[in-house]
Parts: sequence; C-alpha cells; structure tokens
Amino acid sequence: MMSEQKKTYYIDVGTGEISQSATSSTWSYKIQADDEEITQLRELFDQNYSTEWQNFFRAHVPYVQYHYDRENDAYDNTIQKVYGMLHKLGDEEAKTHIDSMNILPKQE
Repeated sequence: MMSEQKKTYYIDVGTGEISQSATSSTWSYKIQADDEEITQLRELFDQNYSTEWQNFFRAHVPYVQYHYDRENDAYDNTIQKVYGMLHKLGDEEAKTHIDSMNILPKQE
C-alpha cells in the first residue's frame, strides 16, 4: 500500500506547523512518518493549538505556578502524546532533545 511509505517531515512545535521542506520555516524536529501518522499528529496539534501552546511555553518559565492549575491536565496529556509521537518518529537528535526535556512518562 502506498500509504505505508514514510516521508521526511519537519515539525515546528511552537506553531504546530508540519512541513516537508527543511527551508520553508523554522523547525524543531525532523521525523519520518507515513500519512496516517502525520494525520494523527495534525489532529493532536489541532486539538491543542493556539492559546494552549502559548501556555505550554509560558509554563516553562520557572516562576509560573503552573502545576497548581489542574485545567492543564488534559492539555498536558495531549502535549505528551505529541512529544511521544515525535520521539517515536524522530531522528536521533529529536529523541535526544525530547529525552532531555523529561516530558514523557519514564519508559520502564
């Protein structure tokens, strides 16, 4: 089946952009994904996009008491799914960077 073929994509987590061109925009992660995986990733971005991503980045400023805001639970879950996918599909650099963020549940 054609859809099984993996292509290279460049992901900008900050904007939720998924591109096949390395030069078209700034990008954070390079991944190999098939059509289905990209569709899944797009849906996750759509679910969360806009204010939530800004909240996420703001949350990494230490003085924000982020963890006391329980409304963020569902959102955190989506973020973990996004990074989980990027980790699974990403190149070595992507995996290393995501590991260093300590955002994913520890793999046993």
